[in-house]
Amino acid sequence: MCPHLHSEVDQLLVHQKVELMEVLMGWETKNQYVVKNSLGQQVFFAAEESNFCTRMMCGSVRSFQLHIQNSMGQEVMTLSRPLNCSSCCFPCCLQEMEVQSPPGSPIGYVMQSWHPFLPKFTVQNERKEPVLKIVGPFCDCKCCSDVIFEVVSLDESSAIGRISKQWTGFEAEAFTDADNFGLQFPMDLDVKIKAVLLAACFLIDFMYFEHTQNQE
Repeated sequence: MCPHLHSEVDQLLVHQKVELMEVLMGWETKNQYVVKNSLGQQVFFAAEESNFCTRMMCGSVRSFQLHIQNSMGQEVMTLSRPLNCSSCCFPCCLQEMEVQSPPGSPIGYVMQSWHPFLPKFTVQNERKEPVLKIVGPFCDCKCCSDVIFEVVSLDESSAIGRISKQWTGFEAEAFTDADNFGLQFPMDLDVKIKAVLLAACFLIDFMYFEHTQNQE
């Protein structure tokens, strides 16, 4: 499963493709991403599956499936996000994402953890057992710097990796929601958990950065 996430991989770069209609009209299009390794080689292509009405009416909280293909065009993972309302005030309907490998076998899950002001997630294995946590910053604003989500141990005492939303410049940030992310994790981390952390990167993008000035 996922040969490009083997033990010699410790970081990935995720680039969202810019859609012309989204830039010009402010219409929310299906997200597409290119995932590269540390050498700049493309290892995955990710394409959103959702309908137009869902994207326009539900925006960044929409349900979708994200199909992950390798460089040969073979689907290696499917990410599924249900439609849950989004509110930082109530610990209900929190965001989640399921990660599957063909033909639909669960790999793991990303589950939002309730917190009044910090973005927090729990990374679970295929048996829904907690493995790691992800903790974001108090301020997730799109400012002139990177935004860091730390990957930490379950007791949050030690950091083992990070998901970084990278600043792309004022024009890109203002007029499109196309984002760049860096993902770092230990080389010896279980390949399934690496896949779930990649899924967490996509969920974080939808939850905190799927907005543009045109849409607003």
